[in-house]
Amino acid sequence: MGGCCGRRRRRLGALLLLLLLLGGLLLRRFNWSSLVPLQLWGRTLGLQAEDSEFRLEGMPFRIFGGSMHYFRVPKEYWRDRMVKMKTCGLNTLTTYVPWNLHEAASGKFDFSGNLDLEAFLTLAAEVGLWVILRPGPYICSEWELGGLPSWLLQDPDMQLRTTYKGFTEAVDAYFDHLMARVVPLQYKKGGPIIAVQVENEYGSYAKDPQYLTYIKTALLDRGIVELLMTSDNKDGLSSGYVEGALATVNFQKVDSSFLVYLDTVQQNKPKMVMEYWTGWFDSWGGPHNVFDADDMVNSVAEVLKTGASINLYMFHGGTNFGFMNGALDFDEYKPDVTSYDYDAVLTEAGDYTSKFFRLRQLFTKIIGQPLPLPPMITDKASYGAVLLPQYVSLWEVLLSIVEPIKSEFPVNMENLPVNDGNGQAYGYTLYETVISGGGQLHSRDNVRDRAQVFVNTVFVGFLDYNTVELSIPEGQGFRQLRLLVENCGRVNYGLMLNEQRKGLIGDVFLNKTPLRNFKIYSLEMKPGFMESLRGLTAWSTIPDYAVGPAFFRGNLQVQYLPQDTFLKLEGWEKGVVFVNGENLGRYWKIGPQETLYLPATWLQPGNNEIIVFEERTAGRIIQSVDMPYLGRTHYMD
Repeated sequence: MGGCCGRRRRRLGALLLLLLLLGGLLLRRFNWSSLVPLQLWGRTLGLQAEDSEFRLEGMPFRIFGGSMHYFRVPKEYWRDRMVKMKTCGLNTLTTYVPWNLHEAASGKFDFSGNLDLEAFLTLAAEVGLWVILRPGPYICSEWELGGLPSWLLQDPDMQLRTTYKGFTEAVDAYFDHLMARVVPLQYKKGGPIIAVQVENEYGSYAKDPQYLTYIKTALLDRGIVELLMTSDNKDGLSSGYVEGALATVNFQKVDSSFLVYLDTVQQNKPKMVMEYWTGWFDSWGGPHNVFDADDMVNSVAEVLKTGASINLYMFHGGTNFGFMNGALDFDEYKPDVTSYDYDAVLTEAGDYTSKFFRLRQLFTKIIGQPLPLPPMITDKASYGAVLLPQYVSLWEVLLSIVEPIKSEFPVNMENLPVNDGNGQAYGYTLYETVISGGGQLHSRDNVRDRAQVFVNTVFVGFLDYNTVELSIPEGQGFRQLRLLVENCGRVNYGLMLNEQRKGLIGDVFLNKTPLRNFKIYSLEMKPGFMESLRGLTAWSTIPDYAVGPAFFRGNLQVQYLPQDTFLKLEGWEKGVVFVNGENLGRYWKIGPQETLYLPATWLQPGNNEIIVFEERTAGRIIQSVDMPYLGRTHYMD
């Protein structure tokens, strides 16, 4: 009897020890600082929002997130940025998905290279980050047309972000393809995705009360099983909420009423700041916006004291490479700069800021245990002055590699018969016609967004939103009138999305007579165009006084392993820079941005070809420097 009791006590003791060990493991597993996607098994419940706190697999969970967009960061740097996110104390990565990159042409999908979303999400899991996916279809994000493809605007009746049939049919086809890729990466299927956002900030648009229900259903019907969320600023919360999704709020300056107001939309639910704005974006002609690090960290601490979850927008901003910057149009059109540094926690090049270290201290206190050491920073290079001794004018290029479209009337970019019927999305369009005299040229506000005007090859002036009339000098005989129109970036936020057709969107008048019989040249400057440009025999030594529009070419020499650098275009006026065929983005002397980020991954040992398209006044050299200069700073109140 005594032996039996002893055995029973030993068994109970062993069982108790096992329970304690399991309990410790469970507590450790559900401590957000150490819980990682690849170490969690038996997934059945997912992220839940049934009461005032989040639960993951039934255990209390807080989201400490950071935004980073794979399409703004070279693929080779994804891991570095994610590890820095993890070592700052965050447990969740949030990313948008840009429809206009993944389906640049209708029905043709690209998820390769830097657009390999599945690789990005899988890497997040490997690093130990959960994911909140924000698939749109509209993403805002200071991104061209808020991530919507421009070919949607070929339909003259298009109503974006509504249940208009032409829009929903396109969304359905895109979601069919996109969701097939992300559904297997959901939490309940062993992946890192713990939540999915329904559209984005719809409360500030709110043109169709049925639209959010349509998007929610589109996600559910295609296999999304994780927690759904919406995201709005305070004013948009009530209009941006849809039943069956958790409402979250966006802001920068902490106001306790914001989180309290969430209770009026949904009672007894976890509170989350989906976008806590760590900085702000910049527009051409304005200052470089800066948000004080102390103010930012104090605000984050204040949010966390309430028990809310938070996502830092942005943790790492990256770059609007190419022509992908967005714009605002509230009474005045303002295109965004190329850099998306955002004064974020990491710089545009992925370096630490004081915000990183102060946030790391804050999260270390909350966790109550040390965080992993942050990775070493990477050196930046100053390769010195780069001469650009070769030159070819745009007018010579037109004769060699661009086939004009003939049209009696002006045609906007999106409806040009190019790109297999998808129209022109980005870049420049040249409209050329013949005139027999001079007079007053009037755009009737039909230039989108900025036109250089030439008579033959002589520059006359600009037409844009503010300047709608120019004097054309008199001359003998027939002359060519040329309008080189730039799409400076489609609006990404506000109520003007349906009005984002570019180029000439209507008639332009000379002496009150509409111009007719155009030759139209699509200058999107895609890789095929740049390859043809390289092979031209028309390249010559730069003349003593060279003006644009023209292309200038030189070589940047890298002796050893390439390093990140920044290109400074002092003395140049406005244009675009290509390095080894990669479009770094736009520069403009009006600032604030004065350097373009050139990642090492786009360089190679030896010669690196630089081609600059300059619209007007060309410099002689480009400086490669080891520090960015984003312009005169403006501290946000």
